[in-house]
Amino acid sequence: MSFTDKVVIITGASSGIGASAAKMFSKEGARVVIVGRNQEMLSATAAHCPSSLVVRADITVDSEAQRVIDETVKKFGKIDVLVNNAGGLPVCRDLTQDGLIQAFDSIMNLNLRSVVHLTTLAAPHLVKTKGNIVNISSVAGVVPPFGPGATNYCVAKAGLNHFTVCAAVELASHGVRVNTISPGPVSTNFQKNANYPTEYEKMAEGTLLKRVSKPEEIADLILYLASDRAIGVTGVNWFSDNGFINKR
Repeated sequence: MSFTDKVVIITGASSGIGASAAKMFSKEGARVVIVGRNQEMLSATAAHCPSSLVVRADITVDSEAQRVIDETVKKFGKIDVLVNNAGGLPVCRDLTQDGLIQAFDSIMNLNLRSVVHLTTLAAPHLVKTKGNIVNISSVAGVVPPFGPGATNYCVAKAGLNHFTVCAAVELASHGVRVNTISPGPVSTNFQKNANYPTEYEKMAEGTLLKRVSKPEEIADLILYLASDRAIGVTGVNWFSDNGFINKR
């Protein structure tokens, strides 16, 4: 899969799936725009990505999302692929706790609103290149919470799944494909950052294959869906969950 001279924006690219995808795209010749909030970690990813652009930005802030697009177009002149990977569970609140609505707003802003906004900003540029979008969702978008406190996250990812289908319908006439990947448990720092109690080892026991994925496995799927090999694929939610959903 060659991405020579393709311009690829990846949010949440400082670690985990995003960092792995950035390295793989770069290896295939892409000019990667590495977006995230942690400068040190962004720089570590960029060290593996020649001809990359690092944009330190919080995409939940509208002006910073706009800056991601502006800096990309200023440096590279176009956008071919948008990977909406940034997401997380920054605040856990169950339905009996105070602060539930504030947590809901925060999680929806990060996992859904920012994706919708960045998509609308990138869409005119993707129309010009007949590019495509890959959204990173989660099995949480189609199954109940793993435990108390994750309802907001599950609802946000369910919304992201449906937004993908709607965007695929709207952008199809412009030659732009839009797809989703829904990972199951992946060995990243997500759980630690979320301060969420579930351990990956226990999650592995909840899958048919008794394993947790590596970030590179999801990155492989991102590259496939973004490539011409998937030219006929749009509006799809691709699961890579080691059989997690079927076990549930």
